[in-house]
Amino acid sequence: MLTRTINILLAEDDEADCLLFKDALEELPIKANFSVVHDGEQLMAKLSQNINNLPDVLFLDLNMPRKNGFASLGEIKRNSELQHLPVIVFTTASAKDTVKDVFRDAAHYFISKPTDFLQLKKVIYEALTLISQENNPLPGMANFVITGDSMSIPENNESE
Repeated sequence: MLTRTINILLAEDDEADCLLFKDALEELPIKANFSVVHDGEQLMAKLSQNINNLPDVLFLDLNMPRKNGFASLGEIKRNSELQHLPVIVFTTASAKDTVKDVFRDAAHYFISKPTDFLQLKKVIYEALTLISQENNPLPGMANFVITGDSMSIPENNESE
């Protein structure tokens, strides 16, 4: 179980997806600070302004206005102050070429947005567990796509 507070930034333009992500996160046995930006320009401005206080992880949608996730990921990975920020691509795109492109561009993991709420909770939990491990090198292609099927969510025992 994750014990430390995780600072999460979601770059997502769809309000419904933002709310679903937030609701799923709140149901997980995780302490998190959660913030949202709605396009790639807002994302890059926020990261640049907070260079000494970056989030622990960025969940990045690829299909955003003004600057899409591909351009944002490239900018992050080319910036020496940002390149170590764990980026999890979180998108409706699921084509194999898209997965290969973001793998090549050094995203940490890839999640195809699930339509099922329980599955959404599982992929978020799995991603945060993987990112929180001390030695977290970039995975190989075989472990790049997170499905939420490799671990179970522990019960939330905060009421005890």
